[in-house]
Amino acid sequence: MEAGLWWLALSWLGYFFIHSLLASLKVKYLVARKWPGFMPWYRLFFNLVATVLLVVPLGMTWLLGGETVLAWKGIWWWVGNGLSLAALAGFLYSLRHYDGSEFLGLRQLREREQRVEDQERFRISPLHCHVRHPWYFLALILIWTRDMTAPMLLSSVMMTLYFIIGSLLEERKLLAYYGDAYAQYRERVPGLCPLPWKRLDRAQARELEQQGNRE
Repeated sequence: MEAGLWWLALSWLGYFFIHSLLASLKVKYLVARKWPGFMPWYRLFFNLVATVLLVVPLGMTWLLGGETVLAWKGIWWWVGNGLSLAALAGFLYSLRHYDGSEFLGLRQLREREQRVEDQERFRISPLHCHVRHPWYFLALILIWTRDMTAPMLLSSVMMTLYFIIGSLLEERKLLAYYGDAYAQYRERVPGLCPLPWKRLDRAQARELEQQGNRE
């Protein structure tokens, strides 16, 4: 593998390490104990760091360039771009079911929230009835429906691996927050790829939501 690709892989690993470290409960509890006044800023700080640091591996991917090694051609070009548009539509639709202020960290800052735990209630949106991590699923569609140079292919593989590992790390926190309700949800709905035979209807989703918000 060329030296540039090694550096690209290392930049992704560095990003994943910092992202996972800052998202961990251990670091959050440490900050809450040592610098409680910073906690209302923590989510906003986390999002800013994650966005700024992402520029490094993405910028390297673009700068390394290279010839196309995988391409969607003919009818498959239409299939790939159709899937991309569907993924973008799914992402825009999903925003209706997220608390944007909570996600960005603005609510925590406005309310001077110092607790470590996420404050959102346990909610199962229509997309969450089919897959536990709909944003990861939609992102994977967007990633793998593009033509690939060698750097893009490497970045796509690295991001896919991190979505798998990151989803498992994230679910450890969700189990701590929502207990048996999330454990049941995890058993009944697939993680990253929807399966027609594993899904919840709205009545089942509401039942689990009520259970999770009581615990």
